[in-house]
Amino acid sequence: MKFGIVSYNTEYGIRPDDAARAAEARGFESIWLPEHTHIPVSRETPFPLGGELPEQYKHFMDPFVSLTAAAMATRTIKVATGICLLIEHDPIVVAKALATLDYLCGGRVLFGIGGGWNREEMANHGTAFEHRWKILRERTEAIKAIWTETEASYHGEFVDFDPIWCWPKPLQTPHPPIYLGAVSKAGLKRVVDYCDGWLLVDPKDDSLERAARELDELCAQRGRDPGGISITVFATQAVDEALVERYAAAGVDRVIVWLPPESADVAMQVMDAAAPLIPRYA
Repeated sequence: MKFGIVSYNTEYGIRPDDAARAAEARGFESIWLPEHTHIPVSRETPFPLGGELPEQYKHFMDPFVSLTAAAMATRTIKVATGICLLIEHDPIVVAKALATLDYLCGGRVLFGIGGGWNREEMANHGTAFEHRWKILRERTEAIKAIWTETEASYHGEFVDFDPIWCWPKPLQTPHPPIYLGAVSKAGLKRVVDYCDGWLLVDPKDDSLERAARELDELCAQRGRDPGGISITVFATQAVDEALVERYAAAGVDRVIVWLPPESADVAMQVMDAAAPLIPRYA
């Protein structure tokens, strides 16, 4: 089992470089940073977890710049988008940015992606909510082509370009692992079809176990080795031995500990509380 941290990455919370240094010193394998380019003031789309939108969602800093700061402050910890709203980005620009980061940090990038939930936010980027999954797939496939081909091209409904030269290529081969945030059966199909791993926020019922079994079934149907798909869970509760054992039994191979958005001191306390589990499950 691998252990990571996820920070809300606000300008008033722990800095990404400080969080990464502290996590690396405690033995954590990865640091994950989320993304919202902005939150529309209209708030027409309800918060998917229920209730009012938490204040920190208005304050997320840019994940690519922040992960660069984290990577340059450390030597071994992996730096991950958790998640990148790829539907709000140009795929050629993202391909170059992450390949550059992977090259500069010695091959430590993990690429977490998702389709997003805020209709108004993605509309401000020119993405229609009903097309977001098609757009996500095409942009992901285009990025993989750019990362792995000398003269990359892609021709889809939403992404279309003739052969291009684009360097650097990522240091990792064939490319940094791509993880998709998904909860539905359709989402699991997308994981199997064009990604390397599955990301989810942990439900407190047995849906994790049921979805893991569905993932195995989909892999068998599509001729993929289920062991080749990494499962990462963002824990929504205190991480203890019982929780880690439950994850392990479901086939999870990475657990991510949420750092609270308040202060650096509180974030350090949460890391200190989870760190003793790392050597037990290494």
